[in-house]
Amino acid sequence: MLKKATKLVGTMAIGIFLCMLDTTVMNIALPAIQTGLSTSLEQLSWALNLYTILFASLTIPLGRLADIHGRSRFYIFGLALFLIGSLFSGLAANVAWLIVGRGIQSLGAAIVFPASMTIGIQSVPMEKRTSAIATLGVTQGLAAAMGPTIGGIMTQFFGWRGIFLINVPFTLLSLVLCWRLFDLHESKQTKERLDIAGSLLSMLMLFSLTLLLVKGSDWGWTSGRGLGLGLLSLVALVAFIVVEAHSQQPMVPLALFKDKQFVGSAVVTVMSGIFLVALLVLMPSFFTKVQNKGELLAALMITPASLMIFIWSPISGWLLSKMGPRAVILMGSLSMIGGYVALSQMNPNIYWQVCVAAILVGAGYGIVIGPITVLAAGDFTGNLLTASQSVIGVFRQIGTSLAVAIFVSALSANLLTAKTNIWTFAQNGVEALSVTDKVKRDTLMQVKTQLATEKTPKHQQTTFIDKPKTQRLIRLNYQQALQKNKLTQAPAAVKRRIHQQVSQAVTTQITQDNRALTPVVATIRRETKQQLTQAFLRPYRLALPFTFGMLLTVFLFRKRRDYLNRN
Repeated sequence: MLKKATKLVGTMAIGIFLCMLDTTVMNIALPAIQTGLSTSLEQLSWALNLYTILFASLTIPLGRLADIHGRSRFYIFGLALFLIGSLFSGLAANVAWLIVGRGIQSLGAAIVFPASMTIGIQSVPMEKRTSAIATLGVTQGLAAAMGPTIGGIMTQFFGWRGIFLINVPFTLLSLVLCWRLFDLHESKQTKERLDIAGSLLSMLMLFSLTLLLVKGSDWGWTSGRGLGLGLLSLVALVAFIVVEAHSQQPMVPLALFKDKQFVGSAVVTVMSGIFLVALLVLMPSFFTKVQNKGELLAALMITPASLMIFIWSPISGWLLSKMGPRAVILMGSLSMIGGYVALSQMNPNIYWQVCVAAILVGAGYGIVIGPITVLAAGDFTGNLLTASQSVIGVFRQIGTSLAVAIFVSALSANLLTAKTNIWTFAQNGVEALSVTDKVKRDTLMQVKTQLATEKTPKHQQTTFIDKPKTQRLIRLNYQQALQKNKLTQAPAAVKRRIHQQVSQAVTTQITQDNRALTPVVATIRRETKQQLTQAFLRPYRLALPFTFGMLLTVFLFRKRRDYLNRN
């Protein structure tokens, strides 16, 4: 019996890993997908964000439906949807099909994720429950953290389609295991009823909130759509609380929030998720855009964070049983704060400094993420236990959405300022040169084109007017010289002599222009790299004071003596 329970927990871990992996695996492959499908980043962003929006919105109601109609059958249905969505996404011929595929994937994930937690926890005896919850909780954090690394590897070796098609063999394996391990004849919970009003309000609240967080920076936080979504989510939240307070079988039992430790777990889940995902989202973009690294190398450069989560997550469960929750949460919080101190002060061109920051953030997340899932479960049983895991899962998605919304929005504003500064700097530098107006215009056009990509030039240029341009200038000046001196009908020898003179004069001028441009363009390149680097680092500096907020949550958890006596 225990052996079957262990297999069930392992099978549920596969499902959770796949669901959480797809929240972050796509980010690093966006440039490759954009090129492959010949689409705009605006359209592609819907394929990226739809998964997070629907996953967060539907997890609680679909988890509840699974509780009522049979988790095993619902789970297999969810896996089948996830498989179909992965195939749609991986084989998509255009961005519309990719968006459809991601939508189907998210529906499957919203069924699989909460059911995985409940099936895994309830399959083990009470004395083994803590270790099962910790295992499944660690899997969630590890999957989200490994997303960019796995995405980089798959994109490098198998193309962008590989990031979706890799799900297929693992989903099929999970389906086979479920077919063998599940009791597919489980009865429906006839006494249980779906809280329809609560379901609709929770979906409306979470959908409007996550849509606002994901698209707010694009639409404008104070735009009509931004303010409308904010107001809608707030009204839906108030209505949801009122409905749940009077419901006999609420979607989210409000009794959960009477437990200080559950509230602390929810807050730490959101905050730690924000600070981890901010590292996973911004740094790979920094490596590819500013340092011109490939996608694979950029992903591998933040792998130390994932490695620390892998190492510390299992250790943190043991620490919890010895030190109690307060000490463990304090240790993880201090490590994440240390990571943000390093991110704020580091020179990102020196990799060991980046590595130290990634190690500290990853270790801090690894230390808190395993215990948080256990602590959220607390002493709950039955429906409260199931609800606690679904709600914490939703808070994890909100943390991811918040990280993307806050840090990508801050980065976008910083990049806009940086590009304005670079453009002003370039104009001033080029204007002071003793070159023709056309050369000035061409040079500034090159700068403008480069700024549009938000990338630094790969190599320092010494030739700005190349051979094809030189030949065109020689031909143009030659024709002008013939017409000016009325020599269009002159003998060939005269024309050759004029062509030679023009060619020599143009070549000499271009050599002088290239020599004059080299130091100025080199200065512009350095300024570009410096401005873009600061644009990427400034969000971490602004976030640093908020990381100390994690320390305030420590007092929401039980003291060592109280925790160990209860366990």
